[in-house]
Parts: sequence; C-alpha cells; structure tokens
Amino acid sequence: MKNNVSNIHNCYGCGVCTASCGKKIINICLNRDGFYEPYIEDQNKCTECGICLDVCAFNHEERALKTEEIQTKSWAAWSNDEDIRRKCSSGGIGFEIGKQLIEQGYQAIGCRYDINEQRAEHYIAVTVEDFVQSIGSKYIQSYTADAFKLVQKRGQKYLVTGTPCQIDSFRRMIRKFECEKNFILLDFFCHCVPSMHTWKAYIKMLEPKIGKVTYASWRNKFEFGWHDSWIMGIDGEKTSKPIDWYDSYNLIIKEKKTAICSRMSRGDLFYKLFLGDITLGPQCQKQCKYKYAKSSADIRIGDLWGRTYQADQKGVSALVSFTEKGRQIVESLRGVTLIEHPFEIVAEGQMKKNAHQKEIRSAAIFLLRNNVSITSLPFKAIFFAQRVFSKIKLYI
Repeated sequence: MKNNVSNIHNCYGCGVCTASCGKKIINICLNRDGFYEPYIEDQNKCTECGICLDVCAFNHEERALKTEEIQTKSWAAWSNDEDIRRKCSSGGIGFEIGKQLIEQGYQAIGCRYDINEQRAEHYIAVTVEDFVQSIGSKYIQSYTADAFKLVQKRGQKYLVTGTPCQIDSFRRMIRKFECEKNFILLDFFCHCVPSMHTWKAYIKMLEPKIGKVTYASWRNKFEFGWHDSWIMGIDGEKTSKPIDWYDSYNLIIKEKKTAICSRMSRGDLFYKLFLGDITLGPQCQKQCKYKYAKSSADIRIGDLWGRTYQADQKGVSALVSFTEKGRQIVESLRGVTLIEHPFEIVAEGQMKKNAHQKEIRSAAIFLLRNNVSITSLPFKAIFFAQRVFSKIKLYI
C-alpha cells in the first residue's frame, strides 16, 4: 500500500487532498455508510510525495491554526438589508461578508444545492448573483472536489467557506503552498453531518407527492420566526419550476414558498435522524477537534442563541474573528450592525463537546444502506427505542 490517503477511511471527507495532489489522481466518493472519503484513481501514478497526508486535518491531532496565533473577538451581527436578513438562516452576516469581498475582487467558494446530483456541493462564485446560491444552511455533507481543484494557488484572492474540518485542511494546504495571504477562511459552529443515506431516504419519501426535488431549504424563518426556523422547505417537478439562479438578485433574495414545509417541532423525520444524533458520522462523534472556540478559520459564524437575543425573531448571527486578518475584515463591513460581546455570550447555546454516538446508530445506518423507508415499521421502532434510551439516561 502506497504512502497516500488511500490508507485513510472514515475521515472528515473534506476533499482538500484532491486539490493538493499534483498528479490529480485523488477524488472523493461516498463510502458504504454514506460519508465522503478519498480514493486514488490510479495508484501507479502516485509518487508518494506525501502532500495529501500533510494537508489532511484528520491525519493530525492538532489544529492548523496554533494557539499563539489566535486573537479572539466576537460580536452579535446582522445585515441591515431586511430582505437578506429574512432570507438567511440567522442574521445574514455570512452573505454580507461574501458579497462585500466579491465586490473587492475576491472569488467566493461557498456551498449550494445541486438538484441534478441531489447533493450539497462547493462551487466558486465570481459575482454576487452567483453567491446568492450559497444562502441558507445545508445540513448534509458537501462534495468539494470539483471546486477545490479549480482553486489557483497564486494570484487570485478567495473567500473559502466550509465546515471547520474542511477549513482546517484548507489552511494546511495554503500554508504548504505558501499562498495563505490570498485567502480568507470562514467556518461555522457545526453540529455534525448525517449520512447522505439519510437525505436520500428523506427526499425519496417526498418524491411520490412532489416529484424530483428542484429546491431545498433547510432553514426558513419567514413564517414562524427565527427561534422556530428548523423547517424543511422542499419543492419538486410536480409543484414548482426550478429556480433560475441567474435571474435578478432582487428577485431571488425574496422569500420562496414551498410545497413541503415540515417543522422539526412537529416531528420532521430528517431532523429527527440528524439532530437526534442517530445517523451522524463516526468521524464527527469521535474525532472532531473544532467545537465551541476551536477553529482554524479567520472568521466563524452561526446562530446567536441564548438569553441575550431570545426575543429576536428576525435572526442574529454569532460572529467571531480568530485572527487579525479576520478582525480587519469584520470591522470593515458596511451596511451591517455589529455589537461586541464576550465570546461566552456570542457562543451561548453552541456545542462544547462532540455529539455522543447513539446505541441505535448501527441499526439505523443498516436500514438506510438497504433502502428501508424512514416511515416504515423498523424506523418507528428506531425512534421508539431512542425515546426509551433517552428516558433511561435521565433517571441514571
């Protein structure tokens, strides 16, 4: 076996190794449990340079951004544009950062939903209109390889947005290639990622009613407010025409009503499997190094939960800079509201530890792997068992 990432399994699936390989022989694909991991397309072409292992965050115990480099400053933040604030998952500050950096000549690497592949994917936006596709949360693991391979290591400036593990690996890569000054790295408070089998089973459940999915929105606070915004908004070929993302910016930023509007507070099955921690990846539950204040990004964003803004229904972003570069970017933002708070207030309600692996995870993944419907009797038994285990733990 050669000295490359083919020896690594159940990793973060960040895909940065694909961009770092000079021979371009690395790609990522879903493993049997529905999580991305790398594979070598032609082992004979591998020169065993070791770069793919050097940039792999999963392959290192420490984070790329050292403790002595971190300069933390934190704010409550939101866009002053009411349309942007309403459309985004929290206060719209992530979109404002990308929008304003694009206007300064940066290209923005963000995440959108691909209706053809029915997956989240990273892409490169060169205009604000392109970047609109990145609005909103996507609570599934993203396919990054195609976008990351297009990144130029010299000259062009980029904003790169991703999960903390994706950003940690990306930091390692741009340091390896000595081009860190051209990049601004942004991550977010991350719960974990569920198996892609979860998402595929969910949309398969909906297809008889709406047809092939043409639009998906994981967080929508328009109808019920920010604090009850755990909603799945879904449209399909039978209910709506696909969105033309290259239509005018002002049209797309407006709210879109969907055929399916399923709330977590009313028992949405995707959220029960995801936020119930039933189908999460072992890499997230056992080897995540990025909870709370642990990051390799310049900037971190998220929802500012907690008591300070509990009456706000429009959405407030948690905004944290970890580097001097990040602080300068934040403090140069226009058309936003920034209110400085201690980190403990800004991060209130965010996870401090990794999600625990549930006793019923193996059974749930097995059922998903074998295309068992999430509305079937076996899954009803899974949900019942989960409730029983939770009650037992309360008494223990």
